[in-house]
Amino acid sequence: MSFGDPNNPYGTPPQQPAQPGYGYPQQQPQPGGYPQAPQGVPPQQGYGYPQQPAQAYPGYGQQQAYGGTPPYAHWGLRFLATLVDGLVFLVPYAIVLIGAAAGENAATILSLIGGVAILAVAIWQLIQEGKTGQTIGKKALGIRLLRESDGRPLGVGMAFVRRLAHFLDSIACYLGWLWPLWDAKKQTFADKVCGSVVVKG
Repeated sequence: MSFGDPNNPYGTPPQQPAQPGYGYPQQQPQPGGYPQAPQGVPPQQGYGYPQQPAQAYPGYGQQQAYGGTPPYAHWGLRFLATLVDGLVFLVPYAIVLIGAAAGENAATILSLIGGVAILAVAIWQLIQEGKTGQTIGKKALGIRLLRESDGRPLGVGMAFVRRLAHFLDSIACYLGWLWPLWDAKKQTFADKVCGSVVVKG
């Protein structure tokens, strides 16, 4: 008696094609040590795939990393920011003026309070500009003071040196203050000496 195939009298079923499984060679790793993604499916970032490069410092630094031109702040924005910073001192300065017009005892007290307030505001503005690149005026106008080399804030010490360097902007008939009007990087003389730029953002 035979089953199925007449040439197979013992009825042994025909062998099926071998299926891949245990004991069979697995897919070879691709060059670089990363597994190959299924055909037609784009590789996703994650385990086993190359990671994306870290993003550059936001704003100025990022544009520098990709070869873009930093958005330098024009002279008008810088002037308005300086004007706003000046208005911040208006209240403590008014206290000093009121003290000067008051009686002898009141004048001494109010002048002392106003002087301390002016000094405190000036120090606070300097610290903010050094650490974040923005004073109250710069923040209001959306501009920022940064190092030209890497797009980072100047630091408090260098921000103080830059303020002293504004002396150079004044000695030549205040030409340095107007220099950003035609300078390619919108820099004053103090900016060029300290390696700083003022940018939007």
